[in-house]
Amino acid sequence: MQEVNSSENLKTAYDNYYENNDETWRMLGAKYKVEHIITVCKGYTFNKVLEVGAGDGVILKLLADKDFAPELHAVELSASGVERIKERNIPSLKSVQEFDGYHLPFGDNSMDLIILTHVLEHVEHERLLLRELKRVAKMVLIEVPRDYKHGVDTRIKHFLAYGHINVYTPTSLRYLLATEGLEVVKDLTDTIAPEVTKFYTFETLKKPKNFLSSLKIDLEHNVKKVAASIFGKKLEEQFANYYTVLCKKADHQPEIF
Repeated sequence: MQEVNSSENLKTAYDNYYENNDETWRMLGAKYKVEHIITVCKGYTFNKVLEVGAGDGVILKLLADKDFAPELHAVELSASGVERIKERNIPSLKSVQEFDGYHLPFGDNSMDLIILTHVLEHVEHERLLLRELKRVAKMVLIEVPRDYKHGVDTRIKHFLAYGHINVYTPTSLRYLLATEGLEVVKDLTDTIAPEVTKFYTFETLKKPKNFLSSLKIDLEHNVKKVAASIFGKKLEEQFANYYTVLCKKADHQPEIF
């Protein structure tokens, strides 16, 4: 069987990404990703933590600032990302390595936790990566955007512009994880914070900024939050923009047939 690595097209697409992309935008997104990680991991203690697809290291930097774990590790597909991580000089970061997207340079059960945040939607062979995460880590934290909505097939160009080749709902992610022998022990849904929407709207898209447009963003966010709190988890998952899960290995691998 041919060994599976990330395709050259995918690797090339990300190789220089962190040299050319807007760090202010990534820092803003990372702020909320870290909030989700800490919330879902509340009550658990981890000594050795690995971030897979660590990007430019901003999530690890923010986690280190909060003393999330005494020992951090990173693997990243892009050479530019690896260099940016090293430049951050994170004291608790013990290793930073470039990897092929599927094979982790660590032993079985050598990590207490693997973090995979906004990575799975970019992965060509998602099940192969999940099996490797399960091999290396005792627990796995995954966050994905909730991209799958009605008419998603008409917006392929939009999602490919962000590198999203897989789309998920909370239900479809749970199904994928369950069929790979990963059991969700805690989860979290969240909507895009007004701060993020405003930055994207006014700074990235350069739309006119005024009181009414800013108020509209705040109101839309608050309406979703209130509706979800009233009508429960099902509606909350429909409104969600992000879904975060903390998983452990299931006692038994599901049987097919």
